[in-house]
Amino acid sequence: MVLAFLAAAGAVLGLLVLGLFGFGVRRRVIQRSGGTFDCSARFRPPRAGQSPGKNWLYGVARYNGDHVEWFRVFSYSPRPRQTLQRDRIQVRDRRRPHGDEELALLPGAVVLSCRHDSHDIELAMSEDALTGFLAWLEAAPPGQRVNVA
Repeated sequence: MVLAFLAAAGAVLGLLVLGLFGFGVRRRVIQRSGGTFDCSARFRPPRAGQSPGKNWLYGVARYNGDHVEWFRVFSYSPRPRQTLQRDRIQVRDRRRPHGDEELALLPGAVVLSCRHDSHDIELAMSEDALTGFLAWLEAAPPGQRVNVA
């Protein structure tokens, strides 16, 4: 009985280690082409009465031509969860996290309120990543409208 329990516990531990290794390998594959930055995202604003720290997802964003691909950190999918087109992003506001958001986001993050097509989204990133993101938006090819707050 004890031997069966130890074998099962070893198998579970092995799967856990393999799963964590898979997260690391996926992140390296995403970062291989360069132009990545840590970027939490909230694609649904919190409902009335909900904590402002709700609905934030940890992620990694990658520049790819005229769009940014956003990948969840805790996922095995090789595809981005969201793709944001440069000419469809409108930056509305930037602010510091407040309340429960400070606990839900990485330290030193700045929250960027945006509109992409007809959807409100919020992106949270470091100051350095924010500077690069805004520069990328402003560097749009001639003829593309850019709205950066």
